[in-house]
Amino acid sequence: MAATQEKATPCCLDAAPAKSSALLRKASDPMRDWTVSGSDPSQDPIRNRAAVPTLIRPIETLPAPSTNTTATKGIPVMLRAQTSHPLEPLSAAEISVAVATVRAAGATPEVRDSMRFVEVALVEPDKHVVALADAYFFPPFQPSLLPRTKGGPMIPSKLPPRQARLVVYNKKSNETSIWIVELSEVHAATRGGHHRGKVISSKVVPDVQPPMDAMEYAECEAVVKDFPPFREAMKKRGIEDMDLVMVDPWCAGYHSEADAPSRRLAKPLIFCRTESDCPMENGYARPVEGIHVLVDMQNMVVLEFEDRKLVPLPPADPLRNYTPGETRGGVDRSDVKPLQIIQPEGPSFRVNGHFVEWQKWNFRIGFTSKEGLVIYSVAYIDGSRGRRPVAHRLSFVEMVVPYGDPNAPHYRKNAFDAGEDGLGKNAHSLKKGCDCLGYIKYFNAHFTNFTGGVETIENCVCLHEEDHGILWKHQDWRTGLAEVRRSRRLTVSFICTVANYEYGFYWHFYQDGHIEAEVKLTGILSLGALQPGETRKYGTTIAPGLYAPVHQHFFVARMDMAVDSKPGETFNQVVEVNVKVEEPGKNNVHNNAFYAEEKLLKSELQAMRDCNPLSARHWIVRNTRNVNRTGQLTGYKLVPGSNCLPLAGSEAKFLRRAAFLKHNLWVTSYARDEVYPGGEFPNQNPRIGEGLATWVKKNRSLEEADIVLWYVFGVTHIPRLEDWPVMPVERIGFTLMPHGFFNCSTAVDVPPSTCDLDLKDNGMTGKPIQNGLLAKL
Repeated sequence: MAATQEKATPCCLDAAPAKSSALLRKASDPMRDWTVSGSDPSQDPIRNRAAVPTLIRPIETLPAPSTNTTATKGIPVMLRAQTSHPLEPLSAAEISVAVATVRAAGATPEVRDSMRFVEVALVEPDKHVVALADAYFFPPFQPSLLPRTKGGPMIPSKLPPRQARLVVYNKKSNETSIWIVELSEVHAATRGGHHRGKVISSKVVPDVQPPMDAMEYAECEAVVKDFPPFREAMKKRGIEDMDLVMVDPWCAGYHSEADAPSRRLAKPLIFCRTESDCPMENGYARPVEGIHVLVDMQNMVVLEFEDRKLVPLPPADPLRNYTPGETRGGVDRSDVKPLQIIQPEGPSFRVNGHFVEWQKWNFRIGFTSKEGLVIYSVAYIDGSRGRRPVAHRLSFVEMVVPYGDPNAPHYRKNAFDAGEDGLGKNAHSLKKGCDCLGYIKYFNAHFTNFTGGVETIENCVCLHEEDHGILWKHQDWRTGLAEVRRSRRLTVSFICTVANYEYGFYWHFYQDGHIEAEVKLTGILSLGALQPGETRKYGTTIAPGLYAPVHQHFFVARMDMAVDSKPGETFNQVVEVNVKVEEPGKNNVHNNAFYAEEKLLKSELQAMRDCNPLSARHWIVRNTRNVNRTGQLTGYKLVPGSNCLPLAGSEAKFLRRAAFLKHNLWVTSYARDEVYPGGEFPNQNPRIGEGLATWVKKNRSLEEADIVLWYVFGVTHIPRLEDWPVMPVERIGFTLMPHGFFNCSTAVDVPPSTCDLDLKDNGMTGKPIQNGLLAKL
């Protein structure tokens, strides 16, 4: 993933480490771009920090400084700063090196030719390595992150080499393997690729199928459309032009031993457009029912085909398309006036590579092909208390979409859109004025394609500020004087398309210290066809011969918390808070009393919890060593939004792969390899409860631990007529809110905005509202 900027307006430039922390920004110009240091030793950020020698000492076991290092008062210092932060997403050059290294390690030409590259991801280093990088190698330099020792922190002369992790599918042997490759400093681009990386390890993972790839989808569609029995079945339905046909290759899931991962399978859904020359024709408006297809994705052959039931194609619905009004025989609204969002002095955030500073927040932006956007090292600068960590890593690690219609093929619709496809790989190139408004900073994302080439999604992640209404207000009724502050938030987001649905993922950072996670659902419904006069109990008829099944969308947010904790510290715990009604009696003589009751979640099995809006249930992650001015432990609380649980029966087939959906909250003690709640390979997964449901059986203690929250939230979608032909955005999410973390509201010192006292109606009809002090005037 690389950073880029909006070309239409100037923006914060990406830069290598600056000359010194003092040069990162000028006091007189807080929006000054960070400067780029070259290879001149005098520009090295470490050498220019006079304070560093008193804070760190070198590790005694390191060899004496070589010709490429120098020492300042006993500190080993590199002449060039490290060029890539340990959490920096892999560059295109690094991906190319990793792929070339693995391909070269193939034992035979046949093995090398059969390699398909499903994923190339950064091996995220241990937390202590991140702490070293942030403290010593990369501005803004935070030595407080280092553990305290008698003689001062010990710092190596360089960071460990970056590593890439590759998931490789062998198309010949149907085997999936995982490779770890060590990378050197961006050598492929600068030296013509003469140096390859080094294979650290490789292993075959038995009995799994990796995610499907876009290249496989395109090949599968071509194979099905070229299959003579399929063409004959479509001819029965009045379709002879195969250019009208859409084949969506859905993963087979796991319903019986026939779906075992010994074969790589897809069970496509079929749709048919009405026009071949309309680029925005909504083909999902005409599902083809009654055809069963099973495709061997390894060999790209049709294994099973059956025309089970002849259901007529739904008639062409004049409301089916989502193009501008005039293309549908109508007109678009003409009463929408331009709305401009401008920041003439530029944005309030600063960006250096993927490191972001805004107001009192700072964090790093990452991206993976499976999760999409990742937020690292979230911290808040709190006056004299300095940098206060909140979370080490935030991301959406899985989503599941189960359908509630027991009829074929809809009962098989239970897509794992992250694990079976990849949220990041399906991301969009965002466009200013459409997907994002305001002063935008974009970031690119780099991925490998199935054959090992590098592809780039430009403008994949959007960073911008938004006005968010009133932050706080109070008016003194005696004097008529009022204080009010406008709320501004920083938003980081990306949007992806998985077949018919679109999902927007957002992390909002606010001035009062809270963080909001939000998912926006939109796109097109996945539909079924009806016989003439038929209705379906398990869906909504939205057009003649067309219905939308009921379904649910579930998302899993993984939050590696670090409330007031340095990387790797184990000083957090989780308490559940429920509001209780006081029993009638001497303590409640007026029958009005209620109170908040806390309960410590002591172990992983005890911490499998569900939302309960009737008791205002929420959870607080607390630091067991830090207190606020009243002596309470500092914390951040997770406040649920609207939510649900699976409506399927306990024996539903998809729940064997998605046991993590059975509870809204899970809490685990951090383990490096525990990332994906359904396991890394949920596609055709025959194992019951793999992943989160298995990990918590260890029942590790949570009384004082490195806490990871897994919050499962979802929405039950009962389609409406108004959801056709496009589904207006539906929003769901949750909030991480400071709870005793600050001694008072951090919103107090937000600067006031200029308020206009204007009683005119600006040419609009009606009279201006007059009340309070203004009415007296």
